[in-house]
Amino acid sequence: MLKKKAVMAAMALLAVSACAPVDETPTAAGPATGAACGKDKLATLTAGKLTFGTDEPVYQPWFVDNKPESGQGFEAAVAYALAGKLGYAPADVVWTRVPFNAAIQPGKKAYDVDVNEFSITDERKQAVDFSSPYYDVAQAVIAPKNSPAAAAKTLAELKKVKLGAQVGTTSYDAAQRVAPEQQVAVYNTNDDAKAALGNGQIQALVLDLPTAFYVTSAELPDATIVGQLPRGDGKPEQFGLVLDKGSSLTPCVSGAVDGLRSDGTLAKLEQEWLTTAGNAPELK
Repeated sequence: MLKKKAVMAAMALLAVSACAPVDETPTAAGPATGAACGKDKLATLTAGKLTFGTDEPVYQPWFVDNKPESGQGFEAAVAYALAGKLGYAPADVVWTRVPFNAAIQPGKKAYDVDVNEFSITDERKQAVDFSSPYYDVAQAVIAPKNSPAAAAKTLAELKKVKLGAQVGTTSYDAAQRVAPEQQVAVYNTNDDAKAALGNGQIQALVLDLPTAFYVTSAELPDATIVGQLPRGDGKPEQFGLVLDKGSSLTPCVSGAVDGLRSDGTLAKLEQEWLTTAGNAPELK
């Protein structure tokens, strides 16, 4: 009888152990969630805080009025939703300004996570980590309505106009694919590039599509969207959050992004902040 009771007790203990939650340990192999990704377990720059980096300035519709701390704009809202998924209150979120190119250079980072329309590329992966993608994006061309570029209907016609883009961006890469035989004008910021378009130094400017819609509707009303540019390899271009190479936070951040996608948060934020971007014809 005692032996039978001992066996039954052991079986009960085994059943309880089998049903007990197991902490998920983040690995480089994929996203992680659960207790291992709780706020108290994450090795952030400042204990109990999550530091986001972004450029100076930042633009709508990604951020509103160059104030990421407001949570207004698609990427600002994604940052705060991500922080919440990891257990951080809005008051626990810290922002620091990091130039676009500096954010993806090797070396010590001034941020835990950087959010700044960074497209995930194999080249950038050599220097930094990326989270799971949070947005699929297209590149587009804008031009003053009186520019010869505004009437372009094909990629061949765009080869004849002077193109410009911000340095180090996939917009610049897309412009180079359009006109590999000409020198694409390069600018430190989109503000500089927009000024060059406005004063005639360039005839067309390449931007991501949501930014192109915002610029032509709110900043340069005399400009128009010529069309979208095709991806060079046929694969979708995707934005990801940037982290230090080999960061212990990467699996947890990816897990949080995946969670925001699966629970519908990313779709809701896209609907709120990016639906006004609309669409544009793809140039062939």
